[in-house]
Amino acid sequence: ARSKHECLDARGEVLEQLWLVPAGVTITAAALALGSSRKHMSSIVNGRAAITAEMALRLAAWLKTTPESWLTMQAAWDLWQAAKMDRPKIKALKLAA
Repeated sequence: ARSKHECLDARGEVLEQLWLVPAGVTITAAALALGSSRKHMSSIVNGRAAITAEMALRLAAWLKTTPESWLTMQAAWDLWQAAKMDRPKIKALKLAA
């Protein structure tokens, strides 16, 4: 079990382990199919680059998934990263009666 301080960076792991490896597709071949550079595709697979809306659309078309599934994983990662950062104290808005 992961602690609250750990988060699975599933974006690249899902792409690699559920799609690329079973299909025998290399990062280079994936990049070519998606109209991306090998370096950028490697960065996504290795969790160093975000999945943008544009890449989510490409992945969805290629893998017959939905762009929302890719963006949901990205948003979960972004929120987890943001939650670890120091933030100023924010007072809740009080609505006038």
